[in-house]
Parts: sequence; structure tokens; C-alpha cells
Amino acid sequence: VQLQAFGGGLVQAGGSLRLSCVASGRTFSTYAMGWFRQVPGKEREFVAAISWSGGRTNYADSVKGRFTISRDNAKNTLYLQMNDLKPEDTAVYCCAARYGSIDYRDTRYDYWGQGTQVTVSS
Repeated sequence: VQLQAFGGGLVQAGGSLRLSCVASGRTFSTYAMGWFRQVPGKEREFVAAISWSGGRTNYADSVKGRFTISRDNAKNTLYLQMNDLKPEDTAVYCCAARYGSIDYRDTRYDYWGQGTQVTVSS
């Protein structure tokens, strides 16, 4: 599966953004999906994950209550709604897919999209 993320941008603290990740191929609905983020010089960080059906989700503590992961299997699209953004949310956000259950470990993901930059100004 090929993944393409978009929707990043520059936003003020307290603002919102919605990221999208479009997948190619017919098997999107069989993959668990995740969002990760990375700041230069730091390790990639788990943000959120969702099961193939959308019935299970998992969030990093740092975004819980502010971010919402969702998916539309009919559109082969994964979303990340980000509200109440903070400067520390600034990073490159990537989507990833794995065949199996949801997981917070980036090493468990098989396919990665290119990142989209999110910058939150104070």
C-alpha cells in the first residue's frame, strides 16, 4: 500500500488542523493505521493508532483529549483531527500501515507515507 499524507501547515497555539492520509490499493481496510511525528534530532514519537475497522483507537498521553484519529475505509483515507494545538506539537507527521492489530511501536509498521509539516506558533 502507498500512503500520502497532507493537511499540515502553520497554526497558532490553540488552533486546529486536520491531517489526511490517502492510501492506494484495495486493501486499506485490512490494515491498522497509525500517526507518528518527529522533530529533527529526536526519535520518532507515537501519536495515535486505529484498528482496521475503526473500532479500537489508542493515543499517546500527550495528545489524549485533543487529537482524534479516524478512518473512512470507503475513501481509503485516514484522518487526524488536532485541536487545542500547542507549540510542542510542532513536528513532521507521518502516517503508517501495518497488517494486524493496532500498535504504538513504529517498528511494527510496514508502510510509511511521506511526512507533512505541522508548525504551531506561540
